Amino acid sequence: MSKPKVLISDALSPRAVEIFKERGVDADVRTGLKPEELNALIANYDGLAIRSSTKVTKDVLKTAQRLRVVGRAGIGVDNVDVPAATERGVVVMNTPFGNSITTAEHAIALMFALARQLPAANVSTHAGKWEKNRFMGTEVSGKTLGIIGCGNIGSIVADRALGLKMKVLAYDPFLSEERAKDLGVEKVELEALLPRADFIPLHTPMTDATKNILNAASLAKCRKGVRVINCARGGLINEADLKAALDSGQVAGAALDVFPVEPAKESIFFGMESVICTPHLGASTTEAQENVALQIAEQMSDFLLNGAVVNALNMPSVSAEDAGKLKPYMRLAEFLGSYCGQLADASLKEISVEYEGHVGELNTKPLTALVLMSLLRPQLEAVNMVSAPAVAASRNIRVSETRRDRSPDYHTLIRVKMVADQGTYIAAGSLFAGKPRIVALGDFNVEAEPAVNILYVRNEDKPGFIGRLGSLLGSSGVNIANFNLGRNAPGDQALALVTVDQPIPPALLEKISKLEGVLKARVLHFKSNGY
Repeated sequence: MSKPKVLISDALSPRAVEIFKERGVDADVRTGLKPEELNALIANYDGLAIRSSTKVTKDVLKTAQRLRVVGRAGIGVDNVDVPAATERGVVVMNTPFGNSITTAEHAIALMFALARQLPAANVSTHAGKWEKNRFMGTEVSGKTLGIIGCGNIGSIVADRALGLKMKVLAYDPFLSEERAKDLGVEKVELEALLPRADFIPLHTPMTDATKNILNAASLAKCRKGVRVINCARGGLINEADLKAALDSGQVAGAALDVFPVEPAKESIFFGMESVICTPHLGASTTEAQENVALQIAEQMSDFLLNGAVVNALNMPSVSAEDAGKLKPYMRLAEFLGSYCGQLADASLKEISVEYEGHVGELNTKPLTALVLMSLLRPQLEAVNMVSAPAVAASRNIRVSETRRDRSPDYHTLIRVKMVADQGTYIAAGSLFAGKPRIVALGDFNVEAEPAVNILYVRNEDKPGFIGRLGSLLGSSGVNIANFNLGRNAPGDQALALVTVDQPIPPALLEKISKLEGVLKARVLHFKSNGY
């Protein structure tokens, strides 16, 4: 089996290349590629390791037939078309923790620089002036820091600020009261934070809800003389509104490490003594650059070699340990989903997946994604494990999962329930000696292993049917490998899952459908994707 290949298209630590090779992944370094050069090369690689320079566009992804993962050494993925990657089944992962400390320290440094007017004082002194009285600063001790966004970086800023004897307020919709208490911060709404804060650092992602979160209206509610620090994303602040607030004195100063358009070769803030501007240095320390490069090499290697998914933006996380435990269940999930999907003739409305026993104790999100993929594939051939949840959501298909520690009849069980326009389909399966087995279909208890060709027949439970079916298959040159039977009640309905060695052509299926007692006949095909 050939080794996976990764293209490193942005400058990473040489140690990252060594990690790829030590793990058994071939890595080529080709930095500074033009878009057309990347398009020409990417079809030969399973992974693409980048920083912020490489643009992973829809056009790049169209030509990346082998590509399975894009790894961003850093946090932001603004240079990756994540929806297009998801559609093509490419996992996009980043390293959200590798530069958290570095970015937090930069925010604290900018806060001190603002408080003591250090850049302007430095320029003045270099010019031979001694303007000691001009640069009157303010202490940070005893002041109130109002953090907008208290996640990985914001929580580190809060910790450092508390060490400086500051009072810390935090606005973050995802911050729990318990977490706020552990951090030693006061959780507040944005409306309460603005008029109380002396310094406002932003540490939130760029979303529709956070875009221009600091604007004319919010800045007007701030304490006069507030100072603003942004080391997160340029679009979080309305620049024209901030400049107006600076000009009026409502805002005493601002420190900006990020801009809406980067590199920022021009800005309305350039030349303003009250504004400190740095060229996106939040992650620019030797330690951070090394950390994120090593982390992305490890994450991508684990994914390509073991199926482990860590810090992915478009797929549930699966640790290396989880990947090993889940592997026996992945073909079972694929089998059950495929069974339901091939029987559905109409629009899907709802899909629920139940996990009982041992499997209920595992990380089931990847299994649910696999069920969705195999269930949707008969109707949407291009759907994959990564894109399946998004495709289901876009089609208003309700998806749910439940987990139970115990199963009444099996040590482990997965049950898939699909509601479509024409009815409800249920398939349940378990593992026997580590191999997948269907154990129930709707009201029928039946055992069957996955196979390439399976004839599904539902019929009246009357004598002579098995003989008629067997005779028809035999006379048509179709050999029966396994014949699995079940029935819901004596004399009512029976179900046969017949594994055959040869494909059943449409003409033969029509003859089977016309046999006496047949209620429904289908040919099911199961081809595993190698999970």
